[in-house]
Amino acid sequence: MATSLAAHRPGSPAAPPRGGRTGTAAARRARLRRRIADNALAYAFMAAGIVCFAVFSWYPLVRGIILSFQQDNLITDPQWVGLTNYRHLFADPLFWTAWKNTAEFTGLALVLGYAVPFVIAVLLNELRHFKGFFRVAVYLPVMLPPIVSVMLWQFFYDPGDGLFNTALRGAHLPTSQWIQSPHTAMISLVLVSTWANMGGATLMYLAALQSIPGELFEAAELDGAGIWARLRYVTLPQMRFIMLVLLLLQIIATMQVFIEPFQLTGFTDPSTITVMTLIYRYAFAVNNDFGLAASMSVLLFAVLGVFAALYLRLTREQD
Repeated sequence: MATSLAAHRPGSPAAPPRGGRTGTAAARRARLRRRIADNALAYAFMAAGIVCFAVFSWYPLVRGIILSFQQDNLITDPQWVGLTNYRHLFADPLFWTAWKNTAEFTGLALVLGYAVPFVIAVLLNELRHFKGFFRVAVYLPVMLPPIVSVMLWQFFYDPGDGLFNTALRGAHLPTSQWIQSPHTAMISLVLVSTWANMGGATLMYLAALQSIPGELFEAAELDGAGIWARLRYVTLPQMRFIMLVLLLLQIIATMQVFIEPFQLTGFTDPSTITVMTLIYRYAFAVNNDFGLAASMSVLLFAVLGVFAALYLRLTREQD
């Protein structure tokens, strides 16, 4: 009986406060308000970037998809034509020629533009002197505006007094038409693109090479491994991920080639016309139909989206 009376005394600590749940709910609401305030501040800092993406990336993307179903010359009112633009594309012989040339350019660019930077990076990594000079020399073409690089090579390829034909005549060798001949035009474009863009890939490879622990090479040398064995069993496995990423990025970049064929051979040569030059032809040169050009752009976007999805999947698996 005494215990029961003590439990009900006013100052007894045994009875839990009835407002415990209310206090917990208030603390939960306070944490929620703090979280919302933190997120609001983060989104406020991101607002400028989000607006830029919406105006310059997302809106043009949506507008281009809508435009691909219209006939529009940007002068008269657009007309909704549905899938007519896509039917015209598939019926145009240049459509298939452009995709074939683009695939050929991408394949040749992978043979040269993917392997050459790796070889140069390995050689630079083995140098003991003048490393800074050769790195700047390799990266210098990237620092030039693309149109300047193309115009420089346009002088090299000149069939009359160009640098290459002058050197061939000096060595008493037969000259070449270079970009004027359908047999050598595509490989000539690939050489220009490889020279102008290999500096960035070379520095990426070089950075990856220098991040490989030196203990691995020392252990391989102690085991009697030569330079080729070290390259095969140490360098290539350690650089597998960066090589895969650069491969996919180069495929995406080379499929959008425009400056080299446009400046060197124009948009009328069927031996070098690419998807991007055909888009220009549809929009500005022959058809003046931005709807037709937009439909071609949507198809290119879909193809590149496949490679982008593959890139994201591979990088996620690597992570």
